Amino acid sequence: MSAPEARTTPFRIAMSTGGWLVAAFLALPILVVIPVSLTDTSYIGLPKESLSLQHYEAYFTSARWLGGTLGSILVGLAVAFFATVLGTAFSIGVWFLGGRAATIARWVLIVPILVPPVVQSLGFYRFWVQLGLIDTWTGVILAHTLLALPYVSISVFAALANLDPKLPQAARSLGASIWRTVWEVVVPAARPGMITGAVFAFIVSFDEIVGVLFITVRRVETLPKLIWEGIQDNIDPTIAAVATILVVISLIVAVISGLRRS
Repeated sequence: MSAPEARTTPFRIAMSTGGWLVAAFLALPILVVIPVSLTDTSYIGLPKESLSLQHYEAYFTSARWLGGTLGSILVGLAVAFFATVLGTAFSIGVWFLGGRAATIARWVLIVPILVPPVVQSLGFYRFWVQLGLIDTWTGVILAHTLLALPYVSISVFAALANLDPKLPQAARSLGASIWRTVWEVVVPAARPGMITGAVFAFIVSFDEIVGVLFITVRRVETLPKLIWEGIQDNIDPTIAAVATILVVISLIVAVISGLRRS
Protein backbone atom coordinates (compact mmCIF):
# COMPACT_ATOMS: atom_id res chain seq x y z
CA MET A 1 0.00 0.00 0.00
CA SER A 2 1.37 3.39 -0.97
CA ALA A 3 1.83 6.21 1.53
CA PRO A 4 -1.07 8.35 0.22
CA GLU A 5 -3.43 5.34 0.43
CA ALA A 6 -2.24 4.57 3.96
CA ARG A 7 -3.01 8.12 5.02
CA THR A 8 -6.40 8.08 3.26
CA THR A 9 -7.67 4.85 4.82
CA PRO A 10 -7.84 6.12 8.45
CA PHE A 11 -9.50 9.29 7.18
CA ARG A 12 -12.15 7.29 5.34
CA ILE A 13 -12.75 5.11 8.38
CA ALA A 14 -13.14 8.17 10.60
CA MET A 15 -15.53 9.82 8.14
CA SER A 16 -17.58 6.64 7.75
CA THR A 17 -17.78 6.16 11.52
CA GLY A 18 -18.80 9.77 12.02
CA GLY A 19 -21.48 9.44 9.37
CA TRP A 20 -22.98 6.36 11.01
CA LEU A 21 -22.89 8.04 14.42
CA VAL A 22 -24.76 11.06 13.06
CA ALA A 23 -27.31 8.75 11.39
CA ALA A 24 -27.81 6.87 14.66
CA PHE A 25 -28.17 10.15 16.58
CA LEU A 26 -30.93 11.23 14.19
CA ALA A 27 -32.71 7.87 13.93
CA LEU A 28 -32.68 6.54 17.50
CA PRO A 29 -34.96 9.25 19.01
CA ILE A 30 -37.46 8.48 16.25
CA LEU A 31 -37.25 4.69 16.51
CA VAL A 32 -37.50 4.63 20.30
CA VAL A 33 -41.20 5.47 20.06
CA ILE A 34 -41.88 2.03 18.53
CA PRO A 35 -41.26 -0.04 21.70
CA VAL A 36 -42.88 2.70 23.78
CA SER A 37 -46.05 2.42 21.67
CA LEU A 38 -46.18 -1.31 22.54
CA THR A 39 -45.98 -0.77 26.29
CA ASP A 40 -48.44 -2.60 28.53
CA THR A 41 -48.59 0.30 30.99
CA SER A 42 -50.92 3.29 31.05
CA TYR A 43 -48.05 5.78 30.93
CA ILE A 44 -45.07 6.50 28.68
CA GLY A 45 -42.41 3.86 29.18
CA LEU A 46 -40.94 0.64 27.85
CA PRO A 47 -42.96 -2.60 28.10
CA LYS A 48 -42.67 -4.27 31.50
CA GLU A 49 -44.30 -7.69 31.27
CA SER A 50 -45.39 -8.08 27.66
CA LEU A 51 -46.05 -6.25 24.42
CA SER A 52 -49.47 -4.74 23.99
CA LEU A 53 -51.48 -3.21 21.14
CA GLN A 54 -53.92 -1.49 23.49
CA HIS A 55 -52.72 2.00 22.57
CA TYR A 56 -53.14 1.34 18.85
CA GLU A 57 -56.65 0.12 19.63
CA ALA A 58 -57.26 3.28 21.64
CA TYR A 59 -56.23 5.36 18.62
CA PHE A 60 -58.30 3.52 16.02
CA THR A 61 -61.38 3.43 18.26
CA SER A 62 -61.21 7.08 19.35
CA ALA A 63 -63.47 9.40 17.37
CA ARG A 64 -61.42 12.37 18.55
CA TRP A 65 -58.06 10.99 17.38
CA LEU A 66 -59.45 9.82 14.04
CA GLY A 67 -61.29 13.12 13.58
CA GLY A 68 -58.10 15.08 14.24
CA THR A 69 -56.14 12.91 11.80
CA LEU A 70 -58.78 13.28 9.08
CA GLY A 71 -58.93 17.02 9.72
CA SER A 72 -55.16 17.37 9.34
CA ILE A 73 -55.19 15.37 6.10
CA LEU A 74 -58.05 17.39 4.58
CA VAL A 75 -56.47 20.69 5.62
CA GLY A 76 -53.12 19.56 4.21
CA LEU A 77 -54.69 18.61 0.88
CA ALA A 78 -56.55 21.93 0.66
CA VAL A 79 -53.39 23.85 1.54
CA ALA A 80 -51.37 21.88 -1.02
CA PHE A 81 -53.91 22.77 -3.72
CA PHE A 82 -54.28 26.48 -2.92
CA ALA A 83 -50.58 27.05 -2.20
CA THR A 84 -49.58 25.28 -5.41
CA VAL A 85 -52.00 27.31 -7.55
CA LEU A 86 -51.09 30.65 -5.97
CA GLY A 87 -47.38 29.94 -5.68
CA THR A 88 -47.13 28.75 -9.27
CA ALA A 89 -49.03 31.77 -10.59
CA PHE A 90 -46.76 34.08 -8.60
CA SER A 91 -43.59 32.33 -9.75
CA ILE A 92 -44.60 32.38 -13.42
CA GLY A 93 -45.49 36.05 -13.20
CA VAL A 94 -42.15 36.87 -11.57
CA TRP A 95 -40.33 34.76 -14.17
CA PHE A 96 -41.90 36.82 -16.97
CA LEU A 97 -41.21 40.03 -15.05
CA GLY A 98 -37.47 39.48 -14.58
CA GLY A 99 -34.95 42.07 -13.43
CA ARG A 100 -34.65 43.75 -10.03
CA ALA A 101 -38.42 43.84 -9.51
CA ALA A 102 -38.53 40.04 -9.73
CA THR A 103 -35.74 39.73 -7.17
CA ILE A 104 -37.56 42.03 -4.74
CA ALA A 105 -40.81 40.10 -5.21
CA ARG A 106 -39.06 36.81 -4.46
CA TRP A 107 -37.56 38.15 -1.24
CA VAL A 108 -40.92 39.54 -0.15
CA LEU A 109 -42.54 36.12 -0.54
CA ILE A 110 -39.70 34.37 1.31
CA VAL A 111 -40.12 36.64 4.36
CA PRO A 112 -42.57 34.22 6.12
CA ILE A 113 -39.76 31.65 6.33
CA LEU A 114 -37.51 34.16 8.09
CA VAL A 115 -40.08 35.40 10.63
CA PRO A 116 -40.27 33.38 13.89
CA PRO A 117 -43.42 31.19 14.07
CA VAL A 118 -44.62 32.86 17.27
CA VAL A 119 -44.54 36.29 15.62
CA GLN A 120 -46.41 34.94 12.60
CA SER A 121 -49.01 33.26 14.79
CA LEU A 122 -49.58 36.43 16.81
CA GLY A 123 -50.13 38.34 13.57
CA PHE A 124 -52.59 35.71 12.37
CA TYR A 125 -54.45 35.90 15.67
CA ARG A 126 -54.84 39.68 15.59
CA PHE A 127 -55.93 39.71 11.94
CA TRP A 128 -58.17 36.63 12.16
CA VAL A 129 -60.05 38.12 15.13
CA GLN A 130 -61.05 41.06 12.98
CA LEU A 131 -62.13 38.77 10.13
CA GLY A 132 -64.05 36.38 12.37
CA LEU A 133 -61.88 33.41 11.39
CA ILE A 134 -60.79 32.34 14.87
CA ASP A 135 -61.46 28.64 15.56
CA THR A 136 -62.58 27.90 12.00
CA TRP A 137 -61.26 25.47 9.43
CA THR A 138 -61.20 28.29 6.89
CA GLY A 139 -58.89 30.30 9.12
CA VAL A 140 -56.52 27.34 9.55
CA ILE A 141 -56.42 26.67 5.80
CA LEU A 142 -55.73 30.33 5.00
CA ALA A 143 -52.98 30.57 7.62
CA HIS A 144 -51.30 27.36 6.47
CA THR A 145 -51.56 28.43 2.82
CA LEU A 146 -49.69 31.64 3.61
CA LEU A 147 -47.03 29.64 5.45
CA ALA A 148 -46.64 27.14 2.59
CA LEU A 149 -46.52 29.66 -0.27
CA PRO A 150 -42.75 30.32 -0.02
CA TYR A 151 -41.93 26.62 -0.29
CA VAL A 152 -44.02 26.23 -3.44
CA SER A 153 -42.57 29.37 -4.99
CA ILE A 154 -38.97 28.33 -4.28
CA SER A 155 -39.59 24.93 -5.89
CA VAL A 156 -41.23 26.45 -8.98
CA PHE A 157 -38.48 29.09 -9.26
CA ALA A 158 -35.90 26.28 -9.33
CA ALA A 159 -37.84 24.42 -12.04
CA LEU A 160 -38.23 27.52 -14.22
CA ALA A 161 -34.52 28.27 -13.98
CA ASN A 162 -33.98 25.59 -16.64
CA LEU A 163 -36.54 27.08 -19.05
CA ASP A 164 -35.10 28.95 -22.01
CA PRO A 165 -36.82 32.40 -22.24
CA LYS A 166 -36.70 32.08 -26.02
CA LEU A 167 -39.25 29.24 -26.01
CA PRO A 168 -42.22 31.38 -24.83
CA GLN A 169 -41.08 34.11 -27.23
CA ALA A 170 -41.07 31.62 -30.08
CA ALA A 171 -44.56 30.41 -29.14
CA ARG A 172 -45.84 33.97 -29.09
CA SER A 173 -44.22 34.74 -32.46
CA LEU A 174 -46.02 31.71 -33.94
CA GLY A 175 -49.40 33.12 -32.93
CA ALA A 176 -50.04 31.48 -29.55
CA SER A 177 -51.93 33.59 -27.02
CA ILE A 178 -50.32 34.46 -23.70
CA TRP A 179 -52.56 31.97 -21.85
CA ARG A 180 -51.80 29.17 -24.30
CA THR A 181 -48.10 29.95 -24.08
CA VAL A 182 -48.19 29.75 -20.31
CA TRP A 183 -50.27 26.55 -20.28
CA GLU A 184 -48.40 24.64 -22.98
CA VAL A 185 -44.83 25.96 -22.58
CA VAL A 186 -44.25 27.37 -19.09
CA VAL A 187 -46.46 25.13 -16.95
CA PRO A 188 -44.93 21.85 -18.25
CA ALA A 189 -41.50 23.20 -17.38
CA ALA A 190 -42.72 24.20 -13.92
CA ARG A 191 -44.53 20.89 -13.24
CA PRO A 192 -41.68 19.18 -11.33
CA GLY A 193 -41.44 22.20 -9.03
CA MET A 194 -45.21 22.26 -8.63
CA ILE A 195 -45.27 18.63 -7.51
CA THR A 196 -42.39 19.16 -5.09
CA GLY A 197 -43.98 22.34 -3.77
CA ALA A 198 -47.32 20.61 -3.23
CA VAL A 199 -45.63 17.88 -1.19
CA PHE A 200 -43.80 20.47 0.91
CA ALA A 201 -47.03 22.45 1.39
CA PHE A 202 -48.84 19.35 2.65
CA ILE A 203 -46.03 18.52 5.06
CA VAL A 204 -45.85 22.10 6.36
CA SER A 205 -49.61 22.13 6.99
CA PHE A 206 -49.78 18.64 8.49
CA ASP A 207 -46.93 19.37 10.91
CA GLU A 208 -47.82 22.96 11.89
CA ILE A 209 -48.74 23.48 15.55
CA VAL A 210 -47.83 27.00 16.72
CA GLY A 211 -50.32 28.82 14.52
CA VAL A 212 -53.06 26.30 15.29
CA LEU A 213 -52.65 26.91 19.02
CA PHE A 214 -53.08 30.66 18.46
CA ILE A 215 -56.08 30.66 16.11
CA THR A 216 -58.13 27.69 17.36
CA VAL A 217 -59.96 26.99 20.60
CA ARG A 218 -62.29 23.98 20.77
CA ARG A 219 -64.09 23.44 17.46
CA VAL A 220 -60.98 22.84 15.34
CA GLU A 221 -58.71 19.96 16.29
CA THR A 222 -55.76 18.84 14.19
CA LEU A 223 -53.50 15.89 14.91
CA PRO A 224 -50.52 18.00 16.12
CA LYS A 225 -52.88 19.90 18.42
CA LEU A 226 -54.19 16.66 19.93
CA ILE A 227 -50.64 15.41 20.45
CA TRP A 228 -49.73 18.69 22.16
CA GLU A 229 -52.78 18.53 24.41
CA GLY A 230 -52.01 14.91 25.23
CA ILE A 231 -48.54 15.89 26.40
CA GLN A 232 -49.85 18.82 28.44
CA ASP A 233 -52.74 17.11 30.22
CA ASN A 234 -51.56 13.54 30.64
CA ILE A 235 -48.71 11.81 28.84
CA ASP A 236 -50.81 9.21 27.03
CA PRO A 237 -48.93 6.33 25.31
CA THR A 238 -51.42 6.70 22.47
CA ILE A 239 -49.19 9.56 21.35
CA ALA A 240 -46.37 7.05 20.82
CA ALA A 241 -48.70 4.85 18.77
CA VAL A 242 -49.62 7.84 16.59
CA ALA A 243 -45.94 8.73 16.18
CA THR A 244 -45.12 5.15 15.19
CA ILE A 245 -47.86 5.13 12.55
CA LEU A 246 -46.51 8.38 11.09
CA VAL A 247 -42.95 7.03 11.07
CA VAL A 248 -44.04 3.84 9.29
CA ILE A 249 -46.01 5.81 6.69
CA SER A 250 -43.02 8.09 6.11
CA LEU A 251 -40.70 5.10 5.64
CA ILE A 252 -43.12 3.48 3.19
CA VAL A 253 -43.36 6.67 1.14
CA ALA A 254 -39.56 7.05 1.16
CA VAL A 255 -39.04 3.44 0.03
CA ILE A 256 -41.63 3.75 -2.75
CA SER A 257 -40.03 6.98 -3.95
CA GLY A 258 -36.59 5.40 -3.92
CA LEU A 259 -37.80 2.35 -5.87
CA ARG A 260 -39.52 4.52 -8.48
CA ARG A 261 -36.34 6.56 -9.04
CA SER A 262 -34.22 3.43 -9.40
